[in-house]
Amino acid sequence: MFISSAFAQTAPAAAAAGGDAQSSLMSMLPIILMFVVLYFVMIRPQMKKQKEHKAMVEALAKGDEVVTAGGVLGRVSSMGENFIGVEIANGVEIQLQRSAVVQVLPKGTMK
Repeated sequence: MFISSAFAQTAPAAAAAGGDAQSSLMSMLPIILMFVVLYFVMIRPQMKKQKEHKAMVEALAKGDEVVTAGGVLGRVSSMGENFIGVEIANGVEIQLQRSAVVQVLPKGTMK
């Protein structure tokens, strides 16, 4: 009632034999190019940033002045395997995960 009849049209035999593999490859090419661009624009820089952050966290030492993910500035007062103690004021120390450190400040930044 609402659906009209559809008739299939056959393609010439010569075009079907040689053109199928090439046309399917050409239709996949934009998707492949999108993944390549995605890798170089998003994935690769993120992996580089993670590697730099890991190296910075491993290089932390007692006395370093750091900024945490929450924006707290402090001086590293104690070191543990997974946690560090950060002194944020005289006599006030907080425990943080090592990965919460976002930036190591130059010596003498905090006064």
